[in-house]
Amino acid sequence: MNVLQSIILAIIEGLTEFLPISSTGHMIIASSIMGIAQDDFVKTFTVAIQLGAIFSVVALYWKKFINFSDYRFYLKLFIAIIPALIIGKLLNDFIDEKLGNPLFIASSLLIGGILFLFVDQLFTKTAIKEEKDISFLKAFFIGCWQALAALLPGLSRSGATIIGGMQQRLSRELAAEFSFFLAVPTMLAATAYKLLTFYKKNGGFSSNEIQLLAIGNIVAFVVAIFAIKIFIGIVKKYGFKIWGYYRIALGILVFVIHYYIHPLIVF
Repeated sequence: MNVLQSIILAIIEGLTEFLPISSTGHMIIASSIMGIAQDDFVKTFTVAIQLGAIFSVVALYWKKFINFSDYRFYLKLFIAIIPALIIGKLLNDFIDEKLGNPLFIASSLLIGGILFLFVDQLFTKTAIKEEKDISFLKAFFIGCWQALAALLPGLSRSGATIIGGMQQRLSRELAAEFSFFLAVPTMLAATAYKLLTFYKKNGGFSSNEIQLLAIGNIVAFVVAIFAIKIFIGIVKKYGFKIWGYYRIALGILVFVIHYYIHPLIVF
């Protein structure tokens, strides 16, 4: 992987990580088009650049994250990530297998897309518009939805948590924002684990690999800031149906490319 390829993947990560459209599906298509070999570093890179995206959330919502007196906020995030941590630990091999199955990912994109066509109509009883009103139990149930996304690569972590939030009667905007908040500890844990695993297996990172990681995280950080702002604006005005159509189109595209044009490179 060269510098230009790392920048392109980082742009895709920044654009798609917090949108309910599956960053995995986009990464697979982009990697295949660019012919990037899926070695240990590339697999690590695609996870590690999430760190830049994480910091974009902290930068945009810094008042929330530096308010250390609000221990309930941090406790909610801790409670919410427990299901994903348990599922990730127990079913890591299963998740890796499905992550490498284009048909499975295409199917998850389609299923999630259909859900998003109707999510605004399914969950109309909005009662919670501020994070402080989210109970610990509701945070846990939203975390269970996030764990579901871990089991179904292509479903989208953000997509699952947004649906979970609306199912727990959060407003559309708050469901999206809580998905962003929950991404910070979840993706931080996944990134740290991936980096540590690569380090132990390969004895460290080369100077070129460090350079690619640095560039990727900076690009993902900048792009994610704009993506989050645009996403919130669209959600406020139009809801989630537009993302349903997009997911369905992407799912069909993944299927067609893999089975009728050229086999997709998987992670």
